[in-house]
Amino acid sequence: MNKSCLKAYRSWLEDQKLDEDLKQELLTLNEAEIEDAFYRYLDFGTAGIRGLIGPGTNRMNRYTVRRTTEGLARVLLRQKDVNKKKGVVIAWDSRRKSPDFAAEAAGVLARNGIRVHLFPSLRPTPILSFAVRYLKAAAGIMITASHNPAPYNGLKIYGEDGAQMPPAKVSRIKKEIEDIENERALPVWSINRGREAGLIRLLQDDVDQAFTKNVLNLSLRGKRESNAELSVVFTPLHGTGNRPVRRILDALGFSRLHVVPEQEQPDPDFPTVSVPNPEEPESFTLALQQARKLDADLVIGTDPDTDRLGMLAKNTSGDYTWFDGNQIGALLLYYLLSELKGRGQLPPDGVMIQSLVSSGLSRAIAQSFGVNSDEMPTGFKYIAEKIEEYEVGNHHTFLFGYEESHGYLLGSFVRDKDAIQAAIMCCELAAHYREKGVTLDEVLHQIHETYGWYREAIISHTFEGKSGPQRVSSIMDAFRNRPLKSIGGVAVREIKDYTMGVDGFPSINMIKYFLDDGGWIALRPSGTEPKIKFYFGVAADSDQASRSRLEKMKQEIQRAL
Repeated sequence: MNKSCLKAYRSWLEDQKLDEDLKQELLTLNEAEIEDAFYRYLDFGTAGIRGLIGPGTNRMNRYTVRRTTEGLARVLLRQKDVNKKKGVVIAWDSRRKSPDFAAEAAGVLARNGIRVHLFPSLRPTPILSFAVRYLKAAAGIMITASHNPAPYNGLKIYGEDGAQMPPAKVSRIKKEIEDIENERALPVWSINRGREAGLIRLLQDDVDQAFTKNVLNLSLRGKRESNAELSVVFTPLHGTGNRPVRRILDALGFSRLHVVPEQEQPDPDFPTVSVPNPEEPESFTLALQQARKLDADLVIGTDPDTDRLGMLAKNTSGDYTWFDGNQIGALLLYYLLSELKGRGQLPPDGVMIQSLVSSGLSRAIAQSFGVNSDEMPTGFKYIAEKIEEYEVGNHHTFLFGYEESHGYLLGSFVRDKDAIQAAIMCCELAAHYREKGVTLDEVLHQIHETYGWYREAIISHTFEGKSGPQRVSSIMDAFRNRPLKSIGGVAVREIKDYTMGVDGFPSINMIKYFLDDGGWIALRPSGTEPKIKFYFGVAADSDQASRSRLEKMKQEIQRAL
């Protein structure tokens, strides 16, 4: 075993103040587990830290939460004293240890003299983002591991604009974190002590009410009788979405809403799914069973922190069609722009923003309505940065933002992807076309017939353990230093290495191959786990041609790997 890992392990084990439950877990670890738990600190990635819950520097526990929060506190205190008064909003989801980690973060901030606005019960990520802006706070902390498996948790940091921290601020926080020598020795206050000192405030319902009002204002249909005719099955996948989604749909008259009973209540073990991820059709097994039993029109689901949404809808054959993230984005955008144009409310300076690895279909739709489109690096914080730029410069009206990974935003009062907004708009979309006697798969077919047969796919590879990050890095280096000349029989026209700051973007670890026939392939490592993703995009004149082209590209990359 690595000597430094063994030294760190013994230091934790011999710490008299270490939590007893963590100490007992340490005693059960074998050599490989000890090395994996102590070979590094959890990496502060694109938005924060995320990892397995347990003892060790490479795990999510009260001490690694304490370390990360202390780094944020030091940055806030170095910037300006007003940050103490503005404070930090803290929210948490349904995962194991989430309320404990939220309390730990609150105690670190309060001990530093920084005010804390703490949600007393679980909340979705988009409400945390909204609350930072609504309360004019200096920052926000969300305790969540999003759609990761049950053994994981994480901590995401948000800036005063309600968006995940941009790279420059992340670098400052990382530097402060790295200067901390012993996270277990950092002092922390209890919630009671913080409240007695007037530094920790438990938030009331006014934030939720303000959020609800803003979402209702996005509605394109309002409360109308025909909304009650749409039968919807909804699953929050044991997460935070149950109450806010139901509350808003009820206010809009969607009374035939059926929540999957086995997945309705928050449960950190996510016992009914292998992974609580609405990007995966398998997560909708129970919801689909219920939909078939009820003959429902629509099935929607949200992940544990309610920032991603998945959707199925009854098709022309009477069964249900699964829509991927790009297809949902295309349907939402087409519906939104069609309605705004029909009402004469489409702004002349409207803009749609998407990620670099999202479909070209949405850009084609936007262009046909005279709406500008922008592409940003993967990560919703870049979309949020662009929204802020538009608002400050007053030169574009934001209409819609999305990522292929099932993240959507319509109202800029939130600066992260928002599955609550998306859920409401999907129901309105389905109700609108139900009135016209058209299924959503027919709508999507017509969109393709009009704009082209765009098709996308993703291949992910995860490499666990200490060697995982190195294997990911080796693959990136291979595609960067030994580039492919052709893919699937089509010549590579251009290669963009985004680590070089291409197209005015900050340096990001992504490579994108552009092919002569308009197809493309992008690859990038995950910012929070040892995973590499390959993204594929094609466009053709027919469905069959796009499917065939996509399959050839995927096979070639699999062979290259």
